[in-house]
Amino acid sequence: MSMPYRIIAAALTIATSVAVGIAQQPRIANATLSSRPAGSPFQQSFRSLVAVQADVAWIAYAAPVVDGERVMCCFNSDTVWINGSVVMSDGRTCCRACRLEPSADGTSMAMRAPAGAGTNTVRLSGSDRMVVMFRIAAREIDRIRVFSEDCELDAGGKPVIWLENVRAADSIALLESLTASTERRTDRIVDGAISAIALHGDPAADASLERLAAASQPEPQRKKVTFWLGNARGARGLALLKRLLSEDPSVEVRKSAVFGVSQSREAGAFDLLAQLARADESPRIRSEAVFWIAQKDDPRGAKVVLEALEKDPSAEVRKKAVFALSQFKDDSGIDALIRIARTGQDAATRSEAIFWLGQKAGQKVSAVINERIDQDPDTEVKKKAVFALSQFPRGEGIPHLITLARTHPNREVRKQAMFWLAQSKDPRAIELFAEILK
Repeated sequence: MSMPYRIIAAALTIATSVAVGIAQQPRIANATLSSRPAGSPFQQSFRSLVAVQADVAWIAYAAPVVDGERVMCCFNSDTVWINGSVVMSDGRTCCRACRLEPSADGTSMAMRAPAGAGTNTVRLSGSDRMVVMFRIAAREIDRIRVFSEDCELDAGGKPVIWLENVRAADSIALLESLTASTERRTDRIVDGAISAIALHGDPAADASLERLAAASQPEPQRKKVTFWLGNARGARGLALLKRLLSEDPSVEVRKSAVFGVSQSREAGAFDLLAQLARADESPRIRSEAVFWIAQKDDPRGAKVVLEALEKDPSAEVRKKAVFALSQFKDDSGIDALIRIARTGQDAATRSEAIFWLGQKAGQKVSAVINERIDQDPDTEVKKKAVFALSQFPRGEGIPHLITLARTHPNREVRKQAMFWLAQSKDPRAIELFAEILK
């Protein structure tokens, strides 16, 4: 190689190294920022660095992220992320800088918007890296937070020590060690460590979460892991959730695993929920599956919920199925509730259907509730129907209650109507009482 070519190659190497170093550093304002190599072995080097931080400081590094379409920053719900800014539902932008200090917990998540979603901007591709940050106070880790690489941060004047070239496997091993640390194992640190592990775009994260979800681990920890398995770990996470649902000894962990399945975007997630709703041996797991099926907004959900309502031997499951019907966004849920209110196999199920109909209101619903007051053979169902009228929004049930209080032949129905009218403090009810007391 001739001298000019060697000079050009060396210059390109230096330029590339500088560019990588700059690209790795986060967008942090209002900070005393310094950088250093990650050190080896990493855990030992990291803990030594923590031990010399007498005052509040942050230690941070970049790591591969599992899903570049996920944005981790600081904003409210009902937002999307477009070209480095939070865009709210009304089109306003906000929240350019995420404050690290004063210290606070939590990082909000949103999805990157499709091109041109509500704006004239061109959508930029998501980053394949995230920033893992450790708040250090009095020589100990105080909390762990994770942000998207393109989230702008404000350190509130605190020092930020940036570690260069941290390997993903080393990062995951460090975070996993913090969940087992006996020196200061707080829920806040464990939660932060588990979420940070789950968001790593590296196969080592799957193995780590599998260890953290083992039956020998504390139950609260296993429950936290199940959420992230569904939320962030794709097909591997769904497969582990399926195994935990059949093997974990704790029904509370298995319930959390059902929720985890509901968070998965894998194609098989709905089928697994349906299988649990139909065939799991535990009524509590079947109930949980029925509930989360209704939240999935999947057109196949109504059939599974109705099957549970008609065939499940457990009153607990049937009750949850009635509630699940009330959660469907289209009229299919209301129509099913009306049918159950009229023909449900037991009084408890009919009462539950009437209660949730009461949260819907509308002419069709009020007609069915009044019909049940007149025709249902069970007095408790009649009383629940009167209560349902009292729950109508904007006082829409008051005229019905007044009519019942004045004219219904059943004494218990009249008493219930009077009771709920008194609770309403509605001027129309007060007029009725004044008329009666004359």
